[in-house]
Order: sequence, then C-alpha cells, then structure tokens
Amino acid sequence: MKSQSKILLIFSTVILCFLFLLIHLLNVKPIITYSIIYISSSIIFVFISLLVLKNEIPFNYVAGLVAVGILLRVSFVSINPIGSDDYYRYMWDGKVQSTGINPYLYSPNDPSLQNLHSETIPKFVNNPDMKTIYFPLSQWLFYAGYSLSGEAVWGYKLLLLIFELITLFALFLLIRKNKIPDKNILLYALCPLPIIQFSLDAHLDGFGLPLLILALLFYLDNKKILSLIFLGLSFSIKPVGLLFLPILFFYEKRLQERIKVVFIPVAAFSIQVLPYIFTSNPFEAFFIYAKHWTFNGFVFEIVDSFIKNNQTSRIICGILLVVSLLPFIFNKMDLLHKYYYSVLLLLIFSPVVHPWYIAWLAVLFPILPRWSGIFYVSLSSLTVFTVLSYQLNGLWKEYPIALMLEYIPVVSIFIYELKKETKLFLWKDSY
Repeated sequence: MKSQSKILLIFSTVILCFLFLLIHLLNVKPIITYSIIYISSSIIFVFISLLVLKNEIPFNYVAGLVAVGILLRVSFVSINPIGSDDYYRYMWDGKVQSTGINPYLYSPNDPSLQNLHSETIPKFVNNPDMKTIYFPLSQWLFYAGYSLSGEAVWGYKLLLLIFELITLFALFLLIRKNKIPDKNILLYALCPLPIIQFSLDAHLDGFGLPLLILALLFYLDNKKILSLIFLGLSFSIKPVGLLFLPILFFYEKRLQERIKVVFIPVAAFSIQVLPYIFTSNPFEAFFIYAKHWTFNGFVFEIVDSFIKNNQTSRIICGILLVVSLLPFIFNKMDLLHKYYYSVLLLLIFSPVVHPWYIAWLAVLFPILPRWSGIFYVSLSSLTVFTVLSYQLNGLWKEYPIALMLEYIPVVSIFIYELKKETKLFLWKDSY
C-alpha cells in the first residue's frame, strides 16, 4: 500500500470517528447534529470505499480499522436512538411479553394494558393504535433485551452489538472461503449505515444480517440443511431472504433438493409462529403495513404519480419486480450475484425503503463490492431530511428532489454494471 493512500485511508477514518464523536458531544437539537453527521459520514464512506478497492491493504491495517468500526458501535450501546422511535415499540413488545401476554393480541393503547404504561412507553411508541408487525424471533429478542435492562436501551443494544460482531465474523469466513481480499470487510465495518441504523438507532434488521450471511456460508460449504434453517430464521427478522427461495429452487437440479429448499425455511419460520397462532393473528398488523405504508420508493412514486391509487400502483410495481427478477433467476450468474441484484431490484421497486432496509444490500459489499450499492447506501442518507422535518416541525414530508438525487445515480450505475457483468458471464459461458 502506497504511503499516500495509507495516509488518506487513516485520515478518512479519523474524520469518520470525529463525526461520530460529535453525536456524543453535541446535545443541542440532536437531530440537526445527527442529520449533518449522517450525510457527511456517507460522503466520507464513498471515499473510503475507493481507497479500499484501489489499494492493497496489509492485514494489520485491516484488523486495526475493523477494531475502530467495532469501537464506534460499542460507543453507542447506552445512547438513546435519535433518528427513529422504532425502539420504543420493541421495548413495549418486550415488556408485554415479559408479563406473559401474547404481544399480538393488543395494540399499545388498548385499555387492557393500562397497568403496563410508564412515563416512556407506550407514550413514545409510533402508531400506538396498531398491533405489532414484528415476527416471533424478533419478539423473543425484544423480550431478551427488556429482560436485561428493562426500559433502558443498553440491554437490547448489547444484543444488537453481539449480532453485529457475528456478522463481521461470518463475513470474514465468507471472504476467506471465496478467496476475496481481507480488506473488503472494511466496506461493512466502516460503513456508516449499520453504525447509525443499528448501533445508534437500534433497528432490528441488525439481527437478520448474520442469519443471512451464515445461510450463504453454510450453503456454499454444502451444509444445505443448516443453511436453509438459518435462511428461515432470517425471515422472522425481515422477509428479504424470501428472494433466495426461487433462486435456490431453480439452482438445484434434483426434485428432492428443490422440495427441501422450500420446505425447510418455511418450516423453520412456521414453527416460531405456533405459540401465538391459536390465540391471535401474528400477521394482522404486518399485512396492514405492507398494504398501506409508503416511503422512499423510487419506481412506486413514479407509477403512483400517474395512477394515483396506492393499491393499483403496488400491484404494478409487484408485477414489474417479478418480471425483472426472472432473468436473474434463470441466468448463469453465481448465487451471490443473483442475490445481490435481486435485493437491489426489490429495493428499487418497493413502496417502502427505509435506509436500514438497504443494509441487506450493504452486508454483501465485502463479497460483491458494487458501486451501485455503495452509492445507494450513501445517498440514502438524504432521507434524513424527512426525519428532520418531522422532528422539528411535526410534518412527515418526502422531498422529490432528494428521491431523484438518491436513485438516479444508483439506477444509472446499476444498468452500467449489469451490461458489463452480463457480457462477462456470456464470455465465460462461451469459453
């Protein structure tokens, strides 16, 4: 590694650390500090990614910089979320379950749960008239976090930190298995998105990423049953991994293996639902959310601007997604490429794309470093203007200019990469 590049990488990391340090130091209007730091650190990350991808980096430097990424995560364990209030729902669900009550039975403002109210929850829970949308494994993690620290944030965040460490370790194993340079792990370890969205704002997607990476690792290691169990467990955090089912189904050649691909993950998920299904509907609120919520959806917003009907626009986007996925399911790309582009397409066509959803793409950067994803992760920080408006003025407002600035570069780079890689795979096939 050239000395100039070494200095630039260290300097960029120091700036990143300084920016995150400001969150601890500046307490006046935290959301303003948060917004500036989120956008600034995302810009720095693009530069760090360029340095990582263009230079050879000694292992001792990689290990040191990974340690920096871990310390940044540790520093937020006891800090209350700033950019999101989702944590209060997690805390509430954990508290409800700690009393032996089925969390799917009641909404937070139901009079039946009045005796559980405190000064914090459900006062700060968003949509308190709506039942929980979160699946069983998530509920057990909420319960574990509440059991550790009650209404303090550190118990739940400690669990998230442990899962982030597992993610980094699993990524390292996957990198070594695929003979990818160790330096690539920095593309996740120093990425601001998981640091902000998991370590600071405590979004539960951080629990799902190691399950997905372990599923990939075990599948490539020919431990398919174990892989499919982990894949099914990941569904109970977010159903992003469902994209893998058709990919794996057609990837396998034998009917028996194809049946396993579908049955085992579905069974791993379904078993979790059994304790609740006979007394409640664990999917009631989730389907309401999936049917009505919208945010930061690129294609959806374009379609809906013409159709002006939420449900019709969703159906059209769903059809477009399926049509766009079919070539990836049946082409000769390897599994990792298929999954990367499938997740990217899902996000482009989805009606709801909160920044932490994009972490399901970011976690693949060490294996498949693609500028479409790196820019997506970085430009998604522009959604913070909506959060800023909401916290300062009480107005949840999306900004079309921010949407265009976020997606136009990403889609353009994606098309360029796709053309380039399609030619590469065609050439390999003919060779």
